[in-house]
Amino acid sequence: MTDTFSGEFSLDRFEPLLGEPFNISDGSGALVATLIEATNLREAQGAGRRSRQFSLVWRGPPDAVLPQRIYTVQHPAVGAMELFLVSIKAGADGARYEAVFT
Repeated sequence: MTDTFSGEFSLDRFEPLLGEPFNISDGSGALVATLIEATNLREAQGAGRRSRQFSLVWRGPPDAVLPQRIYTVQHPAVGAMELFLVSIKAGADGARYEAVFT
């Protein structure tokens, strides 16, 4: 059983997990997706400083595209968290899902 996420959502907390697998579940099934991007949205907009506005992108298997909704996302280092994921791209290299934190 994975612990529930505690603490603050921050880019610094997720950046060390780039390349790591996460379990994504909707209660009826699960898949494994790799965290492939952790982007500071304030820097992306040119402000040049770290902020609490960031996005995370995972790449999952190409044969299972999840619809946009809330999922339980789990990793041993951060526990389980309920995140709203949006499918942003599906291709031969896998389906990509994004969560935005503002």
